[in-house]
Amino acid sequence: MQNLSQDFIAFSVKKNVLKFGEFKTKAGRLSPYFFNAGLFNDGLSLLKLGEFYAESIQKSGIAYDMLFGPAYKGITLVASIAIALAKNGHNVPYAYNRKEAKDHGEGGMIVGSALSGRVLIIDDVISAGTSVRESVALIKQHGATACGVAIALDRQEKGLGELSAVQEVVQSNQIPVCAIANLGDLLQYVTNQQDMAQNLLNIQAYRQQYGVM
Repeated sequence: MQNLSQDFIAFSVKKNVLKFGEFKTKAGRLSPYFFNAGLFNDGLSLLKLGEFYAESIQKSGIAYDMLFGPAYKGITLVASIAIALAKNGHNVPYAYNRKEAKDHGEGGMIVGSALSGRVLIIDDVISAGTSVRESVALIKQHGATACGVAIALDRQEKGLGELSAVQEVVQSNQIPVCAIANLGDLLQYVTNQQDMAQNLLNIQAYRQQYGVM
């Protein structure tokens, strides 16, 4: 997983998806880095992103029957991952939700395959866990079972209490979470970059204040 994580972080920095500076998070914290998966915004980037996710999911060992991507970011993510998995010989169905129910045509909230069996939720990061909670509830409403969550980056920082946002999701929903990379991987990457000494100090200080091992 180490090479996968380091390659993913390097790719994210190259595409300007992972930035360094000072950014205010949803929790009101001033973070020395920011990850915006929405900036994987061309065909080649999305193709590569799907491949990173697919490898991470396969290595996680999570058993699943289909994929679900919560709107809106999850829509492109889940499609790219399904394609990448199919290229590797794992052809699995996928679905995503609408923000508003459609009252004509096929109607309903779900687009794609019907939710059934063990459903793996796809997201970019977990901040407050709201998207995961809503997804778990929606999947349950359709008679299926949420079996886990796959994300791009685990920030490994405190959520509502002493646990990280990811740990809170694991605890409250009793499902595993796999990530392509985490804060520890990011620190390792920055440590190996000669021009990022100040970024390293900033991230280490942030981890000391908000981090969860």
